[in-house]
Amino acid sequence: MSSPTRVLVLNSGSSSVKYQLLDMRDSSRLAVGLVERIGEQTSRLKHTPAGGESRERGGAIADHDAALKAVAEELAKDGLGLDSPELAAIGHRVVHGGKTFTEPTVIDDAVLAEIERLIPVAPLHNPANLTGIRTAQVLRPDLPQVAVFDTAFHTTMPESAARYAIDVKTADEHRVRRYGFHGTSHAYVSRATAELLGKDPAETNVIVLHLGNGASASAVRGGHCVDTSMGLTPLEGLVMGTRSGDMDPAVIFHLMRVGGMSADEIDTLLNKKSGLIGLCGDNDMREIRRRVDEGDEQAELAFDIYIHRLKKYIGAYYAVLGRVDAVAFTAGVGENAAPVRAAALAGLEELGLAVDGERNAVRGDEARLISPDGARVAVAVVPTDEELEIATQTYALVIGSGNHT
Repeated sequence: MSSPTRVLVLNSGSSSVKYQLLDMRDSSRLAVGLVERIGEQTSRLKHTPAGGESRERGGAIADHDAALKAVAEELAKDGLGLDSPELAAIGHRVVHGGKTFTEPTVIDDAVLAEIERLIPVAPLHNPANLTGIRTAQVLRPDLPQVAVFDTAFHTTMPESAARYAIDVKTADEHRVRRYGFHGTSHAYVSRATAELLGKDPAETNVIVLHLGNGASASAVRGGHCVDTSMGLTPLEGLVMGTRSGDMDPAVIFHLMRVGGMSADEIDTLLNKKSGLIGLCGDNDMREIRRRVDEGDEQAELAFDIYIHRLKKYIGAYYAVLGRVDAVAFTAGVGENAAPVRAAALAGLEELGLAVDGERNAVRGDEARLISPDGARVAVAVVPTDEELEIATQTYALVIGSGNHT
């Protein structure tokens, strides 16, 4: 009997579940969907089978258990139910794996306990990830469940990049260090960029710029991350949609002492009311660019601050790597906002970095080069595919280990 070839990928958020069912023979998507507003009266499930029309269902979905059961029902309507013998495993996105999890891991009680132990450093994400895992285990207790960690790709960073310059005992006691996030995206894009160049990933140095509402940069040497912009949490680094990114830590003490703000108020300020939305009231780059084109000075300043921070990281990671083969833009802003790509590299021609205006203006779903012919450093737009990366890692682990049913 041939091995099962399908992997269900689950990305469980605090009030949502994104899912994709993939056939690993050709990496094709058999179905994709989203359950949102879980726990509200206005819950919604949108399900799209391959080659078919999207279906939606509304009404209250009480919890993740009800959400996954609803997903199973929709899949079953297309003959793709969770009881299918073709299903090899369920792959779960888990945001924080700490130092412990450096690669995809088959989930057992000990793994669950460690993910739970990491909740203090990922209070928004790990509890939701755990809920999704436990619900899936109830639905298919016989099936391998695999955790793929956002932080895993970054565990190859040297201590010189991962450590903060604070008291070592305090840092170790409270697990304070740079972990990095968006790891599945950085792994996929760095590898796909090398393939676009016709190079072996093990011999390719890439600066990956994952620019979405959340944004992060990474320096990848020979397929391994050596530095990344996010830190203990996803707050550090680039200017983001609603997050401040890098900032003098003393700003927090100042706001406590002078502004009378509580720790929770400052947490909300820096994570939800800062970044682009704090600077100009919008966190959608399309809207910001529209306002810039109309002469809106506040939007223009927000854009300039965003680009200034981005350019600093490109330069810093160029220095870290020493030799750069490519800069790759990915995620919603990176893939679609040509003005961001052009502005980020403007003035860096002495580093071998340049954008061809015509190529940069072309929109498309394929990985492509936007640098001029003969450029010393390639500049690429590489659509990310975190779900495929999770499915690929899950399938390789399960089939390779013989854990499949």
